[in-house]
Amino acid sequence: MYRETPESLLEQIAVDLTNGTNKIILFGVPSSKAENDFDFSFTASQIAAIKQRFGQKVWLAVDVCLCSATTHGHCGVMNDTQDSVVNADSISELARAALLYAEAGADCVAPSDMMDGRIDAIRTALDDNGYDATILMSYAAKFNSGFYGPFRDAADSAPKAGIALSNRASYQIDPARPADALASAVRDAQEGADILMVKPGLPYLDVLADLHMAIPEKPWAVYEVSGEFAAIELLAEQGLADGPRAHVEAWHSLVRAGASIVISYGARSAKTWLDACRDRA
Repeated sequence: MYRETPESLLEQIAVDLTNGTNKIILFGVPSSKAENDFDFSFTASQIAAIKQRFGQKVWLAVDVCLCSATTHGHCGVMNDTQDSVVNADSISELARAALLYAEAGADCVAPSDMMDGRIDAIRTALDDNGYDATILMSYAAKFNSGFYGPFRDAADSAPKAGIALSNRASYQIDPARPADALASAVRDAQEGADILMVKPGLPYLDVLADLHMAIPEKPWAVYEVSGEFAAIELLAEQGLADGPRAHVEAWHSLVRAGASIVISYGARSAKTWLDACRDRA
């Protein structure tokens, strides 16, 4: 996994469109870090540049979180002793970011922080400012997983060493507590989320299937996270699997479990891989 520059990002999107990929989720990684009063202008400027060049040719979702913007790497504003996240202050910043991204042209804002009440705060901010048509995709069931490593390296978003709160277990869902995923998803649906998401994918097929059955009126997205994607890539590198075939097989399992949207690092290769698998069938 790697980062684009503002210049390479636009060229990569142009190639992606040529290859049949027109839906993108953007993760901003600002160079300056802070503990509060965050500057979201870098990500907003990239949204505006994408929309200015490509317009409606690209459907652009934008991740809304604070982890890549904070000095400590957590997904919210921390207290003075840095042993807990301050929920109210965090959702205020998240709502401000989401509104700025909508104003810049995002088709969809996607809060991934897992703070309590952030969907209501973001929906209210969007609706009150005339952005009621902006899609709100909630990371509704985001687990405290061990599969996020490659992304966190690329986004410089892992919790930093030396602070009292060493991990995200206090606000992401415990892998052993799927009932919490249902409670979180129900809450986010009631607060105004248009799309609900399970993250990661393959380790939580049972959760995805159960949530899809429990809340069938909402479209379900699933995020095949960086560790899942990298695992298949590493198998292919060692000659232990046919990479495209394994990726497509994994995507099929996500759709069978109830996903109507699959977010994957393999999206820009999806058309080629799907065509290859059909040719072999």
